[in-house]
Amino acid sequence: MMTEQSYGVGQKVVVQGKRGPEVATVRGEAAPMPAGGRYGMILQEASADDLNRWAELGREAEDLKWLLRARARTRGLPVKIVAAEYTLDASLLTVSYSAEERIELSALIQDLRGHTRARVNFAAVGPREQAMMVGALGACGRENCSSHHLQEFAPVSIRMARDQQLPLNPEKLSGPCGRLLCCLQFEHTQYLDLLQDIPRKNAKVCVEGSGACGKVVKLHPLQGTVDVYTDQGLLTEVPASELRPQKDGGKPDGNKEGQGERPRK
Repeated sequence: MMTEQSYGVGQKVVVQGKRGPEVATVRGEAAPMPAGGRYGMILQEASADDLNRWAELGREAEDLKWLLRARARTRGLPVKIVAAEYTLDASLLTVSYSAEERIELSALIQDLRGHTRARVNFAAVGPREQAMMVGALGACGRENCSSHHLQEFAPVSIRMARDQQLPLNPEKLSGPCGRLLCCLQFEHTQYLDLLQDIPRKNAKVCVEGSGACGKVVKLHPLQGTVDVYTDQGLLTEVPASELRPQKDGGKPDGNKEGQGERPRK
């Protein structure tokens, strides 16, 4: 958001949304606006009239959402009506829906003709967008990021979980939407930096001083240590700075830079 006036966290404002003017709540400090972009720009502080009108439009849109759900059920349409939202000027009603297959929506559009003068737009949404609209609590006990502050969904991969040494348990790595947690990508760059100075898993290493050698079985990026299973059958946690790659024959290689494969950024 970009504006010359300062707005406090929690303050109600009118912003330029993707579809038109909307009432929004300030969540944090203003971020730089992309060149030529207007989406998210604060237009003005929301007045009492703006808030009353936004609340009235919200109630009307909620009634239309339930109307569409009932009509879809009556017509046997395999569609889930997720949300219905007006712009502040009431010129556009956006109906968000999800369906496993392509369906004909013309009948539902006709059902709305006698209930609103606004232009109607049906928009298909995925699981992440549904969680953003409906709202939910994350595993951390706080409101999920998508409905709190995220403006766009960045790609999230299982590699991010591996780099953070997290157990690959789908139940623990999935958010309320059933997809990989958005927060996995928040600290990914930091983990990549930490892993630069740590031997890769299964690397053959030797400990300086003791001369004990073995295989790296677990990484602790935040602590800067690894678990080494020694050739003597002992499991020990060792600072990465005290490790050297193992030469053929079981002796440490003095070249520290060969500690192992580095993760790709």
